[in-house]
Amino acid sequence: MEVIFKDYLISDDKSKIDIEVVVEYLTRSYWANKRSIEKIKKSVELSKCYGVYHEGKQIAFARIVTDWATIYYLCDVFVLEEYQSKGIGKKLVESIINSKELEWTTGLLGTKDAHELYKQYGFERNSETYMRRAPQARLKNV
Repeated sequence: MEVIFKDYLISDDKSKIDIEVVVEYLTRSYWANKRSIEKIKKSVELSKCYGVYHEGKQIAFARIVTDWATIYYLCDVFVLEEYQSKGIGKKLVESIINSKELEWTTGLLGTKDAHELYKQYGFERNSETYMRRAPQARLKNV
């Protein structure tokens, strides 16, 4: 998947991921700051990853863990501070959750402070931390 948004490229090409950008951000995030660098690298290796790039530099990231049939977990979503409030994170999340490959799956995510953001995309609060999004595909006659 490649999406152009303003001057930014959103891509799921894992070879473009700058692991140092990902590690640096996640090790200082509230949700992943207890993970070892090795765990962060392993999670990237074993997940479907998305990056956002500006002039060849990675400026945002997200990953999903999924079985590709029934469920996905959206996690580690971030936009570097100097690029925040430009709609980049919204476009990244929108591109992921509206992808054809996830339309039949239930989405889950955990957040401490972004419930209103994810609510815009059909996620509903399931507890203080977790949110759920029902599959978006419509049943068709088979």
